[in-house]
Amino acid sequence: MNFKPSLLLATLVFTATSSMAAQTVVGLITKTETNPFFVKMKEGAQAEAKKLGIKLLTASGKQDGDTAAQITALENMAAAGAKTILITASGDAIIPTVKKVQAKGVQVIALDSPFDGADALFATDNYKAGELIGQYAKAAMGGKPAKIAMLDLFPGHPVGAQRHNGFMVGYGLKANDAKSNELSTAPEIVCAADSFGDQAKGQTAMENCLQKNPDINVVYTINEPAAAGAFNALQKAKKTGVTIVSVDGGCQGIKDTAKGVIAATSQQYPLKMASMGVQAGAEYAKSGKKASGYVDTGVTLIANKAIKGVDSKDTKVGADLCWGKK
Repeated sequence: MNFKPSLLLATLVFTATSSMAAQTVVGLITKTETNPFFVKMKEGAQAEAKKLGIKLLTASGKQDGDTAAQITALENMAAAGAKTILITASGDAIIPTVKKVQAKGVQVIALDSPFDGADALFATDNYKAGELIGQYAKAAMGGKPAKIAMLDLFPGHPVGAQRHNGFMVGYGLKANDAKSNELSTAPEIVCAADSFGDQAKGQTAMENCLQKNPDINVVYTINEPAAAGAFNALQKAKKTGVTIVSVDGGCQGIKDTAKGVIAATSQQYPLKMASMGVQAGAEYAKSGKKASGYVDTGVTLIANKAIKGVDSKDTKVGADLCWGKK
């Protein structure tokens, strides 16, 4: 069969255009681009996108709480053809825009931080992460009465509440369930303060707690920077024999666990969150089936010293799986 040159050219152009249009586009929006947690998340998304032949668009806020940048990214990615957008939400202000892009057929998956209206959530079981370090702290105390300081995130944040309440359950104290954003309390908790997940604020919070009760012997921290701050405050006060537990599993946190700054930490896996999210984007493009509900991306207790009856891994395992600068 003979084709006229003009018809052949038109056919080639149409085929190339159709091929380009068929490529799956997935977006990833993080809270910031400098936090090691989100850097590792981006690496996971990039690796999986390359493996699956997916075009990946990325964006982030300048800082946690920068919902304006995330709203702009949602709009731009939807306009650029993304049919799945993965996002670590900086706040509920993004929800109206999420609904707007969903109405256009875009699947929106929350990574790490839940929010109302997401098609699915791929995240650490933060309640379980809290339980694991609560169990470890309880066992480490060996039956001695506890005087606990809780260095929390800030009021109303679901991740902060889940870790806090999970710790209490793990320690054997009565607490709210994983769906509650309210922080539980008990007589054993002699001080509670907001650290905002920051080392300097964590140190200040611990100093204030020690003024309130100098006999604190267990410290729960929302994350490893807050734990490092708590340790500095205890060193400054010449306090020893205090069990500090935390959550994250970043490389610096694992180093601090190996040194005994932190007794144990629950390690989470941002790379896995993102890679699973990209896989869900590929599935949606292929079958039209959206991800739904909560998908647990795993958590492991990493301890400086193993304690009988508490399942944990050593810091070598933690270092092999950590994120951030090694």
